[in-house]
Amino acid sequence: MTAEPVSGVIGTMRSMTTEQAEPSIFTRIVQREIPATIVHETANVIAFQDIAPKAPVHLLVVPKTQEYANVVELAAGNPGLLAEVVDVANRIAHDPELMTSSDGEKFPIGQFRLIFNTGEAVGQTVFHVHAHVMAGNLQEGSLA
Repeated sequence: MTAEPVSGVIGTMRSMTTEQAEPSIFTRIVQREIPATIVHETANVIAFQDIAPKAPVHLLVVPKTQEYANVVELAAGNPGLLAEVVDVANRIAHDPELMTSSDGEKFPIGQFRLIFNTGEAVGQTVFHVHAHVMAGNLQEGSLA
């Protein structure tokens, strides 16, 4: 079996993303068409609470462009934007207010799990690259 070159795969995935007829749900949040609890925003990135949290602290960090479907495309196409996504995740994790659960439990500042799902088979449901920032009594070996 011969592996397809990475650049070929990335090019195919990118063309599928940029040809989307509809804006992603995240683009609609960026455009304020859908409400969200926004916790941080820069010129290029937005962060908000996940509507179906899998951890006591579960936030999403999303580039405002939907040009990239997943982190592999983002790393290849705009590494600076990927660095900004990681920086925003880190800033969030250093905010004591955001590192507190909805019931008031406080979690260690600066300690978080950063997850990017790449592909439907591993749980990606929105094909607009995004990072999950999770914290709060997460155990090694668990995904959340």
